[in-house]
Amino acid sequence: MAREEGKGRGRGRDRGDRDSEFIDKLVHINRVAKVVKGGRRFGFAALVVVGDQKGRAGFGKGKAREVPEAIRKATEAAKRNLMRVPLREGRTLHHDAQGSHGAGRVIIRSAPPGTGIIAGGPMRAVFEALGIQDVVAKSLGSSNPYNMVRATFAALENEYSPRMVAAKRGKKVSEIIARRSSVTE
Repeated sequence: MAREEGKGRGRGRDRGDRDSEFIDKLVHINRVAKVVKGGRRFGFAALVVVGDQKGRAGFGKGKAREVPEAIRKATEAAKRNLMRVPLREGRTLHHDAQGSHGAGRVIIRSAPPGTGIIAGGPMRAVFEALGIQDVVAKSLGSSNPYNMVRATFAALENEYSPRMVAAKRGKKVSEIIARRSSVTE
């Protein structure tokens, strides 16, 4: 398991356990204050994306009085709601997709080898957790990390592999792939 050092301002750190197959990326921490008689009581909300870098990922949020506890709760919540995304050649998406949640909209596109992950912060964490290496993504509307992550997962839910499409239509995979190559030429 590779550790990435010096990535930004502490966000998106690789917080994977040694014995776990999953890596978790801390996307956002929000500090909230409750005013009481003696002053302020602070609480923390964490947004975490978890993935196995082989096409499975999920996100979760957790709230607690201390940051590590909020991150732990968010990680457990993310592991409970994992989803599988079909990847082409294990590095990119099969086709373009759009997703939205609230005022957040995202457009994700497959990319040729060597492109890398061209995406904003919360979306980048999702793609890294999924194991996608080549993708181009654009966020439109809200820049709220919660909405961006949910919109990204909404777009990824609409991702289908040629095998899935062929099974739905009752055709052979070769017919679907042949049609795709004739469209791109």
